[in-house]
Amino acid sequence: MRRLAVLTIAVALAAVASADVLDRPTGIKIGQRMTLRPYVSMSVSYDSNVHGRQSSGGSKGDVLWNINPGLGIDYKAENWALLLNLYYRYNAYTKSENADRYNQHSYGETLRWNWSDSRGVEKGWSLMVSETFHQITMMDDISMGDSAYSADRRNLTFNAAAQRRFNEHWHSDVNGSYYMMDYDNDTGKTGMPAMYGWQRWTVGAELGFAPSRWTDILGSVSYQGYLQDNVDNTKYSRDSQGYTAQIGLGSYATERISYRALAGWSRFEYSKRASTSDGFVYTLSGNWKIDDTLQTMLMATSYYQPSERESISKSRVDAVSWGIGKSLIRGKLRSTLDMTYRHDTHESLNSSAVDYSLDVITARLGFNYTLNRFLTGFVYGEYQRSMNNEREKKNSYADYERWRVTMGLRLTY
Repeated sequence: MRRLAVLTIAVALAAVASADVLDRPTGIKIGQRMTLRPYVSMSVSYDSNVHGRQSSGGSKGDVLWNINPGLGIDYKAENWALLLNLYYRYNAYTKSENADRYNQHSYGETLRWNWSDSRGVEKGWSLMVSETFHQITMMDDISMGDSAYSADRRNLTFNAAAQRRFNEHWHSDVNGSYYMMDYDNDTGKTGMPAMYGWQRWTVGAELGFAPSRWTDILGSVSYQGYLQDNVDNTKYSRDSQGYTAQIGLGSYATERISYRALAGWSRFEYSKRASTSDGFVYTLSGNWKIDDTLQTMLMATSYYQPSERESISKSRVDAVSWGIGKSLIRGKLRSTLDMTYRHDTHESLNSSAVDYSLDVITARLGFNYTLNRFLTGFVYGEYQRSMNNEREKKNSYADYERWRVTMGLRLTY
């Protein structure tokens, strides 16, 4: 349900026109199946609002120095593959007051295993298991992580899915996931308000019928269970749950356009039915490979969840992301542009609290230039506008503007 939409688009678009004539690094081969891909990048950034504050409430800029080593490991067998990526990032603040206030270290890893005994529309099974962990800081990319809020945090995700293709027309899958979001709430040190994380368990199933190679009719159902941190008294339970059912279409519109569009209904029962929400929900993703050097992607989703900003509160999230990537100069220069709009509607069970909505717009423009087969230079700019419509503006701590410019070098073997 909840995904790193902007990050996913940025990574996918960065791979546009990878099949060019340049002699790319192939990594360190170990036998016939394993490849190690070490890298290190160094950069400098200027951030206009490192605290994420209103201009009138103490926004401050700072220059940051960054070093980011990482390692990718690929293992590919006959019908299965294992992919592991590890990274560490250190942010050095120019102003010591910011170094004392925020976490300077971020790190994480992604592990993915795929297995299949079928090809294309052939009868057979496909299995996928993945796990990710991220320690995210205020100074990571504005688009990093799947929260609209800038704060030090950790998230952990497990996903598993098994698909069975019965024949060229029918297929089904079952899936499950675990997601954890945990915020660092040292409010006395950072001067920032507390944020609230949660844990979520999801189980679901999908059935598909493809009357032709161009169309796939889909139906899906899922259950979500939550254990939230935003309950701070004994009157309310920390447990919430949700149900979602959707139908739609997928597959390929043409050889270059793929899509998946579902819509349906969701019910969210907050704090053991202390408050319930029912509403229309949707999931949309599309990819258009316009030509060998130009690609564009679109994602949109909606869902209910416990609030990350307020205690004893729930929220509905509607988000849409779009990105485009272009490869130039025989693949040496790659440019990407991605944008995200997110709308959060917060509803509190506390009679003294104010219900409100929050709109967040994020945009990023980036350029990568291959200097030689090992060295790449990059520059990108990020912009974020958070707009809070609370009636009590003195409490609108999420109403601010922020922009950042980064330039650096990346060495990949």
